[in-house]
Amino acid sequence: MTTSPPRTSRRPRGRRGRLHPLALAAGAALTSLALVTACSGPPKDKAGGLGDVKLSAGTPEARGEIDSFTWAVYAEPPTLDYTMAFDYPQNTVLSNVCESLMRWTPGLTTEPGLARQATNPDPTTWVYDLRSGVRFHDGNEMTADDVVFSLRRQMDPDNAAAWAQVFQNVTSIEKTGPLQVAVKLKKPDSQFPQYMATAAGVVASKAGIEAAGKDYGTSGGLACTGPFALGTWNKGQSIELDRFDGYWGTKAKAKKAVFRVLTDPSARTNALLSGEADGGYLIPTESYARLRGSGTGTLFFGEGLSTVNVNITNMKGPLGDVRVRRALSLALDRSGFVKAGLGGAGTVTNSLTTRAAWAAAPERTLKTAFDSLPPTGQDLEQAKSLIKEAGASGKTLTVATSSIGQDVSLLATAVQAAGTSIGLDIQLKTIAPNAFTALFTDPQAREGIDMFPLTYYDSITDPLDLLQNFKTGAYMNFAGYSDPEYDRLFEEAAAVYPTEQRMDIEAKLQHHASERLLWIPVAEWPTALFMNKRITGAPTTISYMYHPWAAAVGAAQ
Repeated sequence: MTTSPPRTSRRPRGRRGRLHPLALAAGAALTSLALVTACSGPPKDKAGGLGDVKLSAGTPEARGEIDSFTWAVYAEPPTLDYTMAFDYPQNTVLSNVCESLMRWTPGLTTEPGLARQATNPDPTTWVYDLRSGVRFHDGNEMTADDVVFSLRRQMDPDNAAAWAQVFQNVTSIEKTGPLQVAVKLKKPDSQFPQYMATAAGVVASKAGIEAAGKDYGTSGGLACTGPFALGTWNKGQSIELDRFDGYWGTKAKAKKAVFRVLTDPSARTNALLSGEADGGYLIPTESYARLRGSGTGTLFFGEGLSTVNVNITNMKGPLGDVRVRRALSLALDRSGFVKAGLGGAGTVTNSLTTRAAWAAAPERTLKTAFDSLPPTGQDLEQAKSLIKEAGASGKTLTVATSSIGQDVSLLATAVQAAGTSIGLDIQLKTIAPNAFTALFTDPQAREGIDMFPLTYYDSITDPLDLLQNFKTGAYMNFAGYSDPEYDRLFEEAAAVYPTEQRMDIEAKLQHHASERLLWIPVAEWPTALFMNKRITGAPTTISYMYHPWAAAVGAAQ
């Protein structure tokens, strides 16, 4: 969910927070083509609104093959077991090795992956017809048995899978033919089929996983189907991927991809400038200007489906009064934070969800979702009045901060400045970068903390991915917010497969959460990508988390 700060998304991700993840019964069958249409992504190109920063739909296609390229990553994955692939480091690598039933495209739409089609013969059944002739890196051919085994691993309590919530409505996963699998649900679940394009839908070889045993994901191969196979893993230094020439799809342009672990932001930037690393995602915001003006390569920005927020973790104290939350929101200098904390590459927002997440929504729904949300501009006098009205003058609130990245440290400082200016006593609690993830996974780590900066990314192109976090008992609902009406609307939306109909309900959820400032939205933040002049082809969007992006990277000349 940083140095590349914990952006989060849903599951106990170390950065974001999604614990991500689920429809009026639709009687008609929904084919994979219909699913692709329903999951349409954001506009193909977008510019403006970001100062001199433009969002690029993509990068120039590679002109030819290349022996190898080196990619900078900010941390080493603790494991490459797909059931635990819940954060940037794991997924940046794993997306090129392991593939899912469906695929998230660079345009953030959904298309068939290892399944050639997905159909919905009744509201509580999804049938996946698999591609034939797909081979795993261990030489075995993919069958329905491998799919059943792989998906069931996500549901096994002994695995403590990061994606378990995606399967909360699943009652059975069964082989219904040599190349067909049927998933039965307790109730209609519009989110489940969309998550089959993420690591939740990964398929690996049953024989390969069983042979690896407890070492699966940390040593040896991953027995997946992607354009690259796991090669040499030099712990603490690098991970090498080797091109898989038996790949069923388009062959990778590079024979080898090397991921260099560079935990220090300055070291990462220097590596990009010197050519030690050819490229990287999650560029340190403080390095944007330096890289753009270096002449050594190009800094791209693409749709990140990401919002920077102030996560409210404690509503038992002053923040339990919505007037105090509104006051803090009114006092916050969002524009100043975007300029300093996000390197100017962002837009202030009063919405918890990104506009791109609503790409499939009709205009009337967008109007409902985004009109009349709390203002983004500062109004200190009104904020002071709300604090006085709430009887909160002089009250103490604690904000967690960390040197993990400027989107964390500078936002925490901005919150402190905002609170102080309206009569609150805002204390900062510094947390070591390697301990910041615990805020998402350990309630004790949040003891004594009222707020912390949170960058949240969606794993699917659907606002419900974020809005699920405010239902009663949701993983990311750290403050324990509970509202029966919100829960009812959420369940209603989750049960609706037709996209436009579902988003009409999601617009009401968006208004509910935003008006009550269950988190305080601050800015939308794009994905940042740098590539030197030697390579090209990587996607600019956050699709790289689950799309085999490295296969398209090749020679620029």
